[in-house]
Amino acid sequence: MTFRHRPRMRAALMAATMFIALTAAMPVMVTPAHALFVFDPSNYAQNVLTAARSLEQITHQVTSLQNEAQMLINQARNLANLPFSALQQIQQSVQKTQQLLQQAQNIAYDVQQIDRAFQQSYKNISLSTSDQQLVADARSRWQNTVGGLQDAMRVQAGVVGNIEANRAQMSALIGQSQGATGALQATQAGNQLLALQAQQLADLTAVVAAAGRAQALTEAERAAAAEQGREQRRRFLTPGSGYQPSDVTMFNQ
Repeated sequence: MTFRHRPRMRAALMAATMFIALTAAMPVMVTPAHALFVFDPSNYAQNVLTAARSLEQITHQVTSLQNEAQMLINQARNLANLPFSALQQIQQSVQKTQQLLQQAQNIAYDVQQIDRAFQQSYKNISLSTSDQQLVADARSRWQNTVGGLQDAMRVQAGVVGNIEANRAQMSALIGQSQGATGALQATQAGNQLLALQAQQLADLTAVVAAAGRAQALTEAERAAAAEQGREQRRRFLTPGSGYQPSDVTMFNQ
């Protein structure tokens, strides 16, 4: 090292020495431990997973509440009454048929009355019955038969008159059943359809009963007429009490 470079080296060393001294004399500023921020990836992931699970539970709870609300709505629909009733029209049709049956002529649909009528007009003919009584009984039986036939035709006409009303009721009930908003409305519509079917079966039963009554009266009249014919023939052929020839005056001579 040359002589001329020594002053420079001496100045640098002195500067370094002074810097170290000043640094050592300065107070040391220490950051407190609680002010330090430390990022923990594992803890962060655990917190995110916990938040996700909480959100999932809340979502499930909301979905459950929505399902319960929909269930209550469906129950309300299922419990709603049908805003239509054909019961009054059905009852009116049944009453019309019943009235026609109650208007049966001479012999009603009553067991005791039928027994009395057959004992009076359709019984075995007594040998002591007068000719006038035989004629009266025959006429009464004929009236019963004609009345039974007329009653049967009236019942048939009444049932035919119910067909149009039944068609309208059936159409309305089917429309109500198809447009039902719940199980109760559908069930009530189905029950009314069954009631309408029962009314139609009642009409059919009435027609069969009226026709059978007319047929039975016809057969009973035929049997009684045959018995009366035999008795009148016997009386006609009985010696002494049958036909007696006599003189007849004609043309006022």
